Amino acid sequence: MGKLFGTDGVRGLANKELTPELAFRLGRAATYWFGQNYRRPTFYIGRDTRISGEMLEAALAAGICSAGGEAVLCGVVPTPAVAFLARKHGAQAGVVISASHNPFPDNGIKFFAGTGYKLPDATEDELEKLVLAGKDELPRPTAEHVGTIRYRHDLLKEYIDYAISTVEAPFTGLKIVVDCANGAAYEAAPTVLRRLGAQVIVINNVPNGVNINRDAGSTHLEGLQQAVILHGADLGIAHDGDADRCLAVDETGVVVDGDQIMVICALEMLRQGKLANNTLVATVMSNLGLHQAVKKAGGRVVVTPVGDRYVLEAMLTHGYGLGGEQSGHIIFGNLSTTGDGLVTALQLIAARVRDGRPLSALAAAMTRFPQVLVNVRVKSKAGWQDNAAIAAAIAAAEQELGEDGRVLVRPSGTEPLIRVMAEGPSQPELESLVERVAAVISQELGS
Repeated sequence: MGKLFGTDGVRGLANKELTPELAFRLGRAATYWFGQNYRRPTFYIGRDTRISGEMLEAALAAGICSAGGEAVLCGVVPTPAVAFLARKHGAQAGVVISASHNPFPDNGIKFFAGTGYKLPDATEDELEKLVLAGKDELPRPTAEHVGTIRYRHDLLKEYIDYAISTVEAPFTGLKIVVDCANGAAYEAAPTVLRRLGAQVIVINNVPNGVNINRDAGSTHLEGLQQAVILHGADLGIAHDGDADRCLAVDETGVVVDGDQIMVICALEMLRQGKLANNTLVATVMSNLGLHQAVKKAGGRVVVTPVGDRYVLEAMLTHGYGLGGEQSGHIIFGNLSTTGDGLVTALQLIAARVRDGRPLSALAAAMTRFPQVLVNVRVKSKAGWQDNAAIAAAIAAAEQELGEDGRVLVRPSGTEPLIRVMAEGPSQPELESLVERVAAVISQELGS
């Protein structure tokens, strides 16, 4: 990967790192790249509720128009809605302006191909070369060949209709609290649940440009937990800022994380004979309890590195139908081309409806082993895996845990951090092990 594109598009502090000038250049580069076989390439653009979103949207659309493309502005819509609409309407690409669960000063721009899937690294590298070229020599059409902009927030209804079509039985009789994180789900999520017949209590659905993710959504579940208890709800659903994730809270106020959601849905799909190859795809961060629950039910788990792109790659390569991350970024391969928080929520609730038992009972199918995670700030991540002292500390921790747990050490993809995670039956033991490994890493590589 190059200087611009990270693990999930181009991100940075809006108007300082991610500037309108950069958004303009990205629009021009993308129009040239995707327009090589099209006279007027079309881009479906959606954004979340950040105050900087309109500024970046305007600059991106201007860049597209300056290169002769067509920008279809969908307004505030979930990230998966952009992927869905771009694919459905035969666009050359979809673009999302969002920094997901990050605080509101940040923003990002990420692209989907016309297929609805995220761009491969090679395409992002080509776009980057065009953007960072010293001199902009890309075409500048004039007269009737200048690009155009269309405003189509009405297209959100098509995505809402599609999401509803992914479940069969109505949610009549269920009381559901939904936390929209003051983000991109604030319109779609309550609408879908109400149309399916649920009694819906909505929180954090009044975005003002600066309150996205603030003490709300899937990264701050306390308010949802309190609301579920207060209203005597059957369950709660939490989305992140761009609504590609979903976490839940059961009727007792206990969090149901992404691993548990995947287990509930995988077990339901196994019972129906709908889990392709009887396989669930999860990352190395998923809890040991997930593996045990799926294996006990007759399925198996394929493990990938951290990142939804690796989960999706395994799913597409081998034809698996369900995969995701503990964070709630879950992909139903037969329903979506990317993580979809709304579709995930609907599949979870549908499993609850079919089973008939409370969500707490469904979540109990997985025993969640304690996990301890420590981030160690380092001067440089380079060569950490070749450090003899660090390797010895990890080996000693693994030997102490034996077959009852595991130790996972990996570098952060975006920060100068080494993450140390241990998992096993005893929280105090894990804390001690992690502290010892972290201390060695800090001594060897610390700043």
